[in-house]
Amino acid sequence: MTQKTSEQATIFALSSAPGRAGVAVVRISGPNAGMALNVMTPKRPKPRAAGGRKILHPTTGEVLDRGIVLWFPGPRSFTGEDAAELHLHGSIAVVRAVLSALALLPGYRPAEPGEFARRAFLNGKLDLTQAEGLADLIDAETEAQRRQALAQAQGALSALYGSWRQTLIEAAALVEASIDFTDEADVASDAFAQGRTLVVELARQIRRHLEDNHRGEILRSGFRVVLAGPPNVGKSSLLNALARRDAAIVSEEAGTTRDVIEVRLDLGGLPVIVSDTAGIRETTASVEMEGIRRSMARAEEADLVIWLTDIHAPEPALPKALRAMADRTLLVVNKTDLAPDAGQPVLPDDMIAISVHTGAGLDLLSKRLEQIAAERIAPREAPALTQERHRRLLEQALEDLSSFLSGDPNQTELRAEDLRRVAMALGKITGRIDVEEVLDHVFGRFCIGK
Repeated sequence: MTQKTSEQATIFALSSAPGRAGVAVVRISGPNAGMALNVMTPKRPKPRAAGGRKILHPTTGEVLDRGIVLWFPGPRSFTGEDAAELHLHGSIAVVRAVLSALALLPGYRPAEPGEFARRAFLNGKLDLTQAEGLADLIDAETEAQRRQALAQAQGALSALYGSWRQTLIEAAALVEASIDFTDEADVASDAFAQGRTLVVELARQIRRHLEDNHRGEILRSGFRVVLAGPPNVGKSSLLNALARRDAAIVSEEAGTTRDVIEVRLDLGGLPVIVSDTAGIRETTASVEMEGIRRSMARAEEADLVIWLTDIHAPEPALPKALRAMADRTLLVVNKTDLAPDAGQPVLPDDMIAISVHTGAGLDLLSKRLEQIAAERIAPREAPALTQERHRRLLEQALEDLSSFLSGDPNQTELRAEDLRRVAMALGKITGRIDVEEVLDHVFGRFCIGK
C-alpha cells in the first residue's frame, strides 16, 4: 500500500525523550525534507552517512548548535519518504530553537503522534502488526516484553498471518474454480474438496493460535498478582518487601488499606504487577466495605491471587467468592518469626511460609512467583497473540471458516462468500486492505516523534 507524498506536508518532531539530555534527535520527513539541510546545514551530507555541521537559523543565519546530520533519500528511509535527522546537544533551549526554526520553513509543520510510523505504513514500509510491535518495543519495560515486541516489529506475526492468507487464497481459488466448472461435476467436486481440506487445516491452526490463555496479551500488559487475605496479616508489608520500597502505608491497626495499591516488578525479565488490597472481613464500616468490594473485584480479574494469612491462623480459609479461583491461588503464611516455642505448625504442602519482618522465605516466594509467571506467559518459539484487536478479528475469521465447513457444499457461491469474509478479517489485522477505521487506534499510541 503506497501513498503519494507530493501533496503532503513535511513533518518534524523531537524523536528522543524530552528534557535535558546529552543528545537530542530531531526527525524530519516529507517531500521537502532536504530543504532543511540545504538552508540550515549547508552542504548536505552523503546519503546515510553522518556529517558534522553547524545548525543555522534559516532567516538570520545565527548558529543554533553544532551537531550530526543524516540524510535518507526516499524510498530508502523509515517512512519511505525523503527524511533527515539532526543530532543536537540535548538542552531544552537548543531543541526549542531548532524546532522553532524548522517551523519557519515553507510546507513544514510539527508531526502528530504516530505520524512517522503511519507514513511508513502507508508507504509499505510496515504493516499494522509490525507498527504495533514497534509501539510495544518503545513501551517495553522487561526483557521478555522486549523480545516479544522485537519479534513482532521484525515481522513474526506478519509472516504467520501472511502464510494463512496465502492458504486462504489457494482455498478460495479452488472454490471459485468449482463454480467455473459446474458443468463438469467431477472437476467441480474435486476442486471444492481440495479447497475444503485447506480450510480444515487453516481453521485448526487459527484455533490453536487462539487457545493460548492470552499469553502474549498478558506478557504485553503485565502478569497481575493480587495480595488478598484477612486484615493485618502483612499484605502491605509484603508489597513493600517485594517492591523494595515503601509503596504502601503499614500500620498495626486492622483495616487501614482502603484502596488498591499497585507496584510493577521485573521477575526474571517478566513483567509482574502486584496489587495490595483491603483486608477481607465482616464489617459495617461503609468505606472499608467499599475497599473489600474492590479487593474482591480485583482478585477475580487477577492472573494469580496470593492468599496471605499469619502464623496464628495458617489455615487457608478462602472466602466463598474466591473458592472458584483456587486453581490460580497461591497460599502464603506470614509472621513465622512469631511462631510459638513449640515450633512451626504443620502447613499444607502447597503453602509457602515467610516472615516479612526477618526476610525468611521471601526469596522462595519470589522464585515461585517467577516460575508461575514463566509457565503462563514466557515467550515461546511460536509468535503469540499480543493485541485484543487481533484476537477479535481471528475469532471472526474462525467463525466464518466454521460457517464454510458446516455449510451446504452445493451452495458454492455462499461458501465462496464465507472465505471472502475470512480474507477481510485477516486483511484487517495486517492492513492488506482498506483499514482506515483502525489506523487512528493503532498509531494514536505512539509518541510525537515516532
